[in-house]
Amino acid sequence: MQTKLIKCKINGRDTEKAVDIRASLTDMLRNGHGLTSVKKGCEVGECGACNVIIDGECFNSCIYLAVWADGKEITTTEGLVSASGELSSLQQAFIDEGAVQCGFCTPGFLMSAHEIVNSGRAYSDEELRKLLSGHLCRCTGYENIFRAVRKITAGKTPGHKE
Repeated sequence: MQTKLIKCKINGRDTEKAVDIRASLTDMLRNGHGLTSVKKGCEVGECGACNVIIDGECFNSCIYLAVWADGKEITTTEGLVSASGELSSLQQAFIDEGAVQCGFCTPGFLMSAHEIVNSGRAYSDEELRKLLSGHLCRCTGYENIFRAVRKITAGKTPGHKE
């Protein structure tokens, strides 16, 4: 097994870990750092359950090699919680709108929604639905998830950056 030393920031903490050069970022985060919110679903970039934020952009970590994370800043769902353990407003909106059922897809949806909310712009309902379409959920029918994200982005005018 060939390894490479990876230095990156995960959820605000500097980390250093030797990883198999063939390992996915999903495997590094789950097995190497115990971040189990990063789910292993399809493992081919189709379901969105493994989504994480890398340098401000959402990626499917199952098709992103761990070695590519060298020097990057990575955020998982665990990184959305405040230092005192308080849920982010996005996480609370998912709870308030009943957007969590079995919970398997929730972390991936949260990471996509986090990217949307932090983009600095507003989206029409059609645009928002398209941005959330890269996820598979068998429980909610997507409407509650859409409402949770819309709740957080409410008050912004579509097409305008803030």
